[in-house]
Amino acid sequence: MADADAKQICGVPERVQLHVAMLALQFGYAGFHVVSRAALNMGISKVVFPVYRNIIALILLVPFAYFLEKKDRPAITLNFLVQFFLLALCGITANQGFYLLGLDNTSPTFASAIQNSVPAITFVMAAALRIEKVRIDRRDGIAKIIGTLACVAGASIITLYKGPAIFAPSHALTDRTSSIATTSSSSSSPPAVLWLGDAEGKNWTLGCIYLIGHCLSWSGWLVLQAPVLKKYPARLSVTSYTCFFGVIQFLVIAAFIERDAKAWMFHSDSELFTILYAGFIASGVAFAVQIWCIDRGGPVFVAVYQPVQTLVVAIMASIALREQFYLGGIIGAVFIIIGLYLVLWGKSEEKAFAAKEATALVSSSTYEHDGLRSTPASFKSSSLAQPLLPSSTSENNVV
Repeated sequence: MADADAKQICGVPERVQLHVAMLALQFGYAGFHVVSRAALNMGISKVVFPVYRNIIALILLVPFAYFLEKKDRPAITLNFLVQFFLLALCGITANQGFYLLGLDNTSPTFASAIQNSVPAITFVMAAALRIEKVRIDRRDGIAKIIGTLACVAGASIITLYKGPAIFAPSHALTDRTSSIATTSSSSSSPPAVLWLGDAEGKNWTLGCIYLIGHCLSWSGWLVLQAPVLKKYPARLSVTSYTCFFGVIQFLVIAAFIERDAKAWMFHSDSELFTILYAGFIASGVAFAVQIWCIDRGGPVFVAVYQPVQTLVVAIMASIALREQFYLGGIIGAVFIIIGLYLVLWGKSEEKAFAAKEATALVSSSTYEHDGLRSTPASFKSSSLAQPLLPSSTSENNVV
């Protein structure tokens, strides 16, 4: 059986496709942080927003799932429906709900940064369920552990340590940023995260609790998808069923919380854009790409790319929004790159070690088989050799 890394689609190795897909996914999610914050600032309901988001994703995914996986899709059963419902409850309803509540009380940068706990949480969950093998007595296991910690540390440095400004677009913007920071310093927010937020008047502590719940549900979703995909290998269909149940669950919640008809109406093109971006990019395309990467690379491989998102947010803010880029971002980026290298190297070494074990086992079996064929006839006739005689001889002796 050929190694998955050796597979090629359109001449591009699957390993390269996985890395490119995960990098593109982080850029898409980085933009989603900004878009979601803008949507909340416009006054879009935190319940209506995910309903429209997942309806758009469902409309986008269903045709592809139906036609592309018609032959590969197993028959649906009650057991599968229950699993899809639970995936939606964990990966869509809890995940998106906690995220919006947390974002509303904090800021996009902090929301992106706290998501970097996802690799560590996923690593622990996957190891506890024995989905991810951890051998602390081997260098690949140690590399994965140290790499995951380095990724989290790098993203934390980007968030919590400013340092001197490396990139300052203009004095005017610098003065404006300084005045904002001065104003914020009089608030009750923790000093370590003052420079992150536009969450004035919000409950920062409650927002952090919501975002922690978001990270826990996201990690659980990443881990739980792996065994589901083994039983139901139609990736797009799994995503479609998950989105469908997510819409149903949010509609039930909206029936009790959002009863104002005006909350379901669009009031500007900007509101429509935020919902379309969230539905097409952050849900439809992102879910399909992510579930493919989980199937091919595993849940930890997907989660370990999460810290890259914080780095992308910092770069996008510096270029597009002309915000200052600080030394903390440079140091954090170095940690993230080192951490990613260690984890990916550890997984590569783990696959190489498994391949060597499989080769050794095959060689051992071949050696034993060939050894029997060269055994002297006098030994074959002994009582010890009788159980190892070829089946044809045994069949000839049956009465």
